[in-house]
Amino acid sequence: MTVLVAGGGIGGLAMALTCQQIGVDVKVFESAAELRPLGVGINLQPNAVRELYDLGLGDKLPTVGIETTEWALVGKNGNDIWSEPRGIGAGYNWPQFSVHRGKLQMMLYNAFVERAGHTAVLTDHRLTDYENRHDGVKATFTRRNGSRIDIDGDLLIGADGLHSATRAKMYPDEGAPIWGGAVVWRGTTQARPIRSGACFTLVGTLEQRFVHYPITPVDPDTGLQTQNWLTELTFDPNQGWSSSDWNRRADVSKFIDEFADWDFDWLNVPEITRAAAEIFEYPMVDRDPVDAWVDRNVALMGDAAHVMYPVGSNGGSQAIVDARVIGAKFLEHGVTDNALSAYEDQLRADVSALVLRNRGAGPIAILGVVEERCGGIFDDINDVIPLAEIEAFMANYKAAAGFAIDALNAAPPIITPGSRVS
Repeated sequence: MTVLVAGGGIGGLAMALTCQQIGVDVKVFESAAELRPLGVGINLQPNAVRELYDLGLGDKLPTVGIETTEWALVGKNGNDIWSEPRGIGAGYNWPQFSVHRGKLQMMLYNAFVERAGHTAVLTDHRLTDYENRHDGVKATFTRRNGSRIDIDGDLLIGADGLHSATRAKMYPDEGAPIWGGAVVWRGTTQARPIRSGACFTLVGTLEQRFVHYPITPVDPDTGLQTQNWLTELTFDPNQGWSSSDWNRRADVSKFIDEFADWDFDWLNVPEITRAAAEIFEYPMVDRDPVDAWVDRNVALMGDAAHVMYPVGSNGGSQAIVDARVIGAKFLEHGVTDNALSAYEDQLRADVSALVLRNRGAGPIAILGVVEERCGGIFDDINDVIPLAEIEAFMANYKAAAGFAIDALNAAPPIITPGSRVS
């Protein structure tokens, strides 16, 4: 029983760790020549943190980020629309974490090679093709020197991200990801904490916003912490994305004029963004949901299956959950195409609906209501929208995204501790 995983990102490594945990032989093939801690911040919701705890990694999470204790939506003039506790403080049995994406990836990688050995991960192997066979799958990988290698396995899991070759094989006419008009600039800055010092904060409107959250504790010597931030502006999507580079360096001048007066008593957006060592620009994109994630002995997971707008902070979390559900189906059906079909049956419809919900602004859609009613400027949000209306909206989103408090706390483990594939 050998599972081939195309992609050594968060989802692919969570898949590999899950296979190793339940006794399934697994090999990971990563296109990069070397795994390095690249990227900026992401959030891990409690449903994903639970799975990392069940993989024995709970004690390592504080080394790559911090527990998120608050989540806040703020209007254009710096006044709160909504704030709520998160993680343990909200009543979950598990915390929410804000982490450095690259450090999380390296944490997963180091844990996997420690448990499975360095030969279980092959870098400089980019999936370019696969072929289903009656008794498994043949995967073709290409190296940077142009050489090709065919690897046989029982199943292939395509965890190869936004530009997935696995998905392109299944859907050769799909085309490029869909750009909805939003452009995002991201960076990290060393700065003094704002609010609780562990808050996910979103300021602005649906068309123009600033998102901020810290990803390290406060340094006791300097009083500073690493803070992840992004600015976002919306343009006409009919003009198309002008660059072939989906993640390129940019200068603060590209957006700073639009945020020049976003200086509140507790938050200075121009100051934070200008202090970043480097800034990256990319279009906010997703893909339309597809009718199938599975092609016989091959399955898509993570962004390859359901890349979504990051408005709900659940892209990385869902990739981890995907891996755990696939593992649970291996325990139930063996390492077979039946297991892949059962995984698809359990998740595809609900996650596809979440993709579309996030395309419609997900949990921050309430900003549109505030904008309609007062232009985003108010002194007291109770004069604009009842808090009970916002609370119900947020609860509905959590339920759709799989991290409603009571349901998650009461749910049995996706994989029972000690389970092994027989």
